[in-house]
Amino acid sequence: MDPHIVDKVARFPTGPGVYVFTAQDGATLYVGKAADLRARVRSYLKPGGDGRYQLRWLEQEAFDVEFVATATEQEALLLENTVIKKKQPRYNLKLKDDKAFLLLRLDRREPWPWYRLVRRRQDDGATYFGPFASAKAVRRTLRLLHKIVPLRDCRDSVFANRTRPCLKHQIGRCPAPCVDLVTRADYDRLLDQSVRILRGDVGGLLGELRARMQQAAADLEFERAQALKDQMQALQLVAEPQAVVAGVGDEDALGVHRVGDDVAVAFLSFRGGALENCRRFAFRTTLPDDLLLGELLGRFYEGDRYVPPTVVLPWLPAEPAMIGAWLGGKRGTKVELHVPQRGDKRRHLELAQENARLADAMAADAEARRRAGAERLARLLDLPDVPQRLHCLDVSTIQGTSTVASRVCFVDGEPDKSQYRRFKISAEHAGDDFGAMQEAVRRSLQLCLERDDEDLPDLLVIDGGKGQLAAAERALGELGLGEELWVCGLAKSRLKGLGDARAESGERIFLPGQDTPRPLPLQAPETLLVAALRDEAHRFAITYHRQTRGRIASELDEVPGVGPTRRKAMLRHFGSLSALRAASREQLRAMPGLPQAVADAVFERLQGSAGSGGGGGEDDEASPSASRG
Repeated sequence: MDPHIVDKVARFPTGPGVYVFTAQDGATLYVGKAADLRARVRSYLKPGGDGRYQLRWLEQEAFDVEFVATATEQEALLLENTVIKKKQPRYNLKLKDDKAFLLLRLDRREPWPWYRLVRRRQDDGATYFGPFASAKAVRRTLRLLHKIVPLRDCRDSVFANRTRPCLKHQIGRCPAPCVDLVTRADYDRLLDQSVRILRGDVGGLLGELRARMQQAAADLEFERAQALKDQMQALQLVAEPQAVVAGVGDEDALGVHRVGDDVAVAFLSFRGGALENCRRFAFRTTLPDDLLLGELLGRFYEGDRYVPPTVVLPWLPAEPAMIGAWLGGKRGTKVELHVPQRGDKRRHLELAQENARLADAMAADAEARRRAGAERLARLLDLPDVPQRLHCLDVSTIQGTSTVASRVCFVDGEPDKSQYRRFKISAEHAGDDFGAMQEAVRRSLQLCLERDDEDLPDLLVIDGGKGQLAAAERALGELGLGEELWVCGLAKSRLKGLGDARAESGERIFLPGQDTPRPLPLQAPETLLVAALRDEAHRFAITYHRQTRGRIASELDEVPGVGPTRRKAMLRHFGSLSALRAASREQLRAMPGLPQAVADAVFERLQGSAGSGGGGGEDDEASPSASRG
């Protein structure tokens, strides 16, 4: 270890805080927290002297270490989460599943309150119910609640524009406050009833419904009696999940399966004693086991995620008291970190461990499939080496409104979103699929040649058949890469034959200089690999295309006299967004059916926004932060 770091750590405080290891180029390597900064960081610097599993990257990459002292251990935990989010350290864990449980929100201050689905509890004076483990669970609860207590469930935009009751009013699921068929006082009584139900206070209502059901049966009103029975069953079901909300029998179990640096984890959520959810993650890390567990708990429970009263673990993390206090602060009551030896908690832990083992097996299987897919693809295309870096380009032209292109990148079979790029195709090639593809390929490869952080692909996949492939070859020729870069065209399956003999041809790959495509076997690893690559490029292009269309629509909608029909007509007449932006005043006036005053207004609007809109032909590159998600 660098003597500079050793000497520096010797002067670290012995209180709580956060430490940050950095590389020589200033990049953040690892962020951690500690109750005793000096002791914790010193433990990293001993080359195996205490028998701990050492962090190999520390010897190789660590250039400096800094610290921030905090007043309490809880503050250290909170600060650690903040620094990790800001710095994105290389060796901290990144769990991307950060969704919180769903909640029901009711704000009685609204003119006509209704239950909304949210994921964040705010200090805004509203009442919150939950959490619910899944969207399915909360929607079932709402559906049953409205069966018992009729309340509005439409959005404000729909509510404000109603002129007559909807179907839900006709079937008794809404009192139609939108057309003033219920007074606010009566509506408030319905709200009070719904709140009692969601809080589990259903005894009185159940008794009332049971008495009414018995009376209806005695009066031989069997249909009414059956309806009341259905309400009772719904009431019991909707009240059932609220025992979960109270925290009785709630616990999370964390399973860890580790083989060297390959780690798989499973978080199992038990609510009311029953398993409701399981989240699995697989990754590589050199963190020792105690730090690994602390990292996992910190990442999993950050934000507004629900914290149960008990968290079952295979072993205790580093600084268990500090982590327990942090979790308790988030929950508002004490949280127990428990390593069970017997009983139900032990069985829950064993189930979590088994799920972690399965997650590891699935990850290994997925990696094996990706490796097999690349190897078989190399054999199919007669490539000299197994391709590790694959690029795929797709062009999107929908309704002639604009033409855009996308490039996605897979490395070792997985998306590398930092290398995703998207392009606005110039007006010259708008509406020309082949010209647009040639432009997209040329600009994509130019970026690779001009930038040190972008590598040329081992294989360039074009979404399309012979025509698109030929366009890509022309772009390669322009850049002098015709002999250096392997390229192919991927065509979707198509129907062939007549009548009952019609059948799908399957996915096909076109190669340069070959008239006959090579078929891809159905569900084969190589087919799944290139299809996933193509589908991701298509998704990325379509997303960008919709964003582009939304911008032009918003601009034109601000012009008096331009509605959806006229906007579509203009885009259809000029062929693309770029061509419409480039149109002169005279060209707009010459468009059939477009009044001169409207043409002038459109010209002024588009010319005024031209500077901020990014004209056709400019690169619109997806930054790593924008494309990850």
